[in-house]
Formats: sequence, C-alpha cells, structure tokens
Amino acid sequence: MTQHRLLRADEDFRRVLSRVEGGQVCPDWSRRLSPRPQFTRELQSTDGAIITNGVIKLGVDQEGQLNPNSPRGLSVGGTNIVGLRYILPSGGESESTSFGCVCEGWGAAADGEAGYANNDDGVTVSSVSFSSTADTALSVVTIPGGRLRVTHDFHPSPDTTNLYEVTVTLENISTTSTINNVLYRRVMDWDIYPTQFNECSTVQPNPSTVANFIRGTNNGFNNANPLTPLTTYGTSAGVAPFTNLGPRDHGAGFDFEFGSLAPGNSITFNIYYGATSTEADANTALAAVGAEAYSLGKPTDASGGCTGAVINVYIFGFTGVGGSPVFTDQPTVSSEPSVSSKPSVSSKPSV
Repeated sequence: MTQHRLLRADEDFRRVLSRVEGGQVCPDWSRRLSPRPQFTRELQSTDGAIITNGVIKLGVDQEGQLNPNSPRGLSVGGTNIVGLRYILPSGGESESTSFGCVCEGWGAAADGEAGYANNDDGVTVSSVSFSSTADTALSVVTIPGGRLRVTHDFHPSPDTTNLYEVTVTLENISTTSTINNVLYRRVMDWDIYPTQFNECSTVQPNPSTVANFIRGTNNGFNNANPLTPLTTYGTSAGVAPFTNLGPRDHGAGFDFEFGSLAPGNSITFNIYYGATSTEADANTALAAVGAEAYSLGKPTDASGGCTGAVINVYIFGFTGVGGSPVFTDQPTVSSEPSVSSKPSVSSKPSV
C-alpha cells in the first residue's frame, strides 16, 4: 500500500489560509502551500507510537522521526499530531513540533550515500523493524547502500523525568569494507504552544568546542539529508552559538561528523527531548544528563519578547558527541562517542 503526498500552490488559498506577520506570509503555511517534490512512502504494517513517562510525551514514527500521522493524540491548539509534548502541572498538554509543518527528523550518511526520515520532506531509509511499549520505542533502519544501520532507542531518561533519552547507534554492517565520513543530522521546527509560529530559540555551544559537532543553526525547516547544506533561516544571526534568538518562526538544526567505521564497528551517542516550566529548570535537566550541545525553544513572553516568564520551555540535547558538559555543575571530562568493535547484540544501551 502506498501513500502519496502532494502539496500544491494556490494563491487564492494562500491569501485565505496564510498567517501574515509584518507583510510576510507565515513560513509554515507557505511551506505547506508552495510547490514541493512529491514523495512516495511505503507504509509498514506497524504504525508509529505515542509513548510517555507521565511528564514528557513523544509521537515516534517507524523510522525514528517524530510527528507520526498515526496514532493521533489529544488535540492541542488545533493539532492532534503528537510530536514533543509537555504534560503540564495543571494536567493539560502543550505541543512543540507538529503545528504547521511536521518538520522534525534526522538523516545519516557514509561514503556519500545518505538516507533521511522527516515527515515533511519524505523518507528514504529502509525500515528493518519497529516496536514499542507504553514508554519506549525502538526503530531500526538502513541507509541506501545497505552498509550503515541506524538504531534509535527511545526510553525515559534515568536521570530526570523532564527528558526522554534516545540512544542512537550508527553501525557498519558490512563484513568487508570500512565506511568513511559518517554523518548524522537532526532538525526540528520549534512551533511552541501557545505562540506557535513565533518562538525564541537557543543553540549552544560553539561547535568548535565539541569534537563531533560541526554546525548548528536555527533552520528547523532544513532538509534532513546531511549531504545538503545546513543553512540559517530568516536571519544571518542563526548560526550557533546563539541565545534567545527571535521571536520568529524557526527552530534548530545540528550536524555531526564521526569519521570512519571498520566492518562490524558502531558509534553510539544520545539525544534528549523534553520540557520544563522554566528556563532554569530546563538548564537543571540538561545538567542532570551532562548535555554537551543543546537547543531550547520557548514561546514569547507576555510582552512579545524572549526574556520573560513563559508556561513551558522545550529541550533538545546531545551527549556522547565529543564535548564537555555545558553546565558547570557537571564534571568537565570530555565525552567521546562510544565506539564498539563488535556488531550490536542488544537493543538497549548498557547500564
């Protein structure tokens, strides 16, 4: 069974449906209504999954990206697509990635062959398996060329309830050849309730201080293919490091480079998704896991700016990418990606 997606431009619909800010068409609607490539995706027998630890809720698709088309969740601000959500202390939910465009995803490459999974741009990886429980999800795919296998293992962080941990394993499954120039990209468009399409974004630190972090920007709309440029969006100031950039409709993008992998070898690092009620609490959560690179996304404050109190702050972080913890209350020991000389034999990280 095949699902086709066709997005067409219609100027009459654009005038009716677009959201105008300062005379400019809202980027999310513009992307939805502009001509774009057509993608064909072979549907698997298993849908994605909605998982939660009671504080953070994630919608995980079969190939490891967020914002699955199915299943759907509680409607928040007009969307029932679950991306990254915060279950508020009041009991309600806030959404951060599925308004407008479902622009969250990843890509990986080796030896100039790339694959990616992003429900706005398409899926070019081959699914090996997908499984889930109430609070975990496990996605395994291969990149075109068949030598690089990518596993995303979603599970609650053992260090804080405000973060989900995703253990990412990049494995050379060839028995004869080394693969080189191993790349990984993750992008997300912050669309944070209640001022979705108008957010404040932070990406830290300077990539020059983290061995495997080669570039960060504010462009969550960027194609997830790591062989394409990771550009800025709407402002030349959107090159990491930056803090409280905005407000505007933008997000975060991260590029990493991991060198070469001999046959049977693998590299493992962690991604974190989460949210808190304040920026101070977000920094505490990042400190708890020793984050080496991160983005914070938040709505605008009561004055329309980026420095006042807000109802939620969203988190996107990384460890095991060759840096030191950003926050000073953590040990300052450099963290290298975990490299295994044997094929993975377990779907769970070692504890």
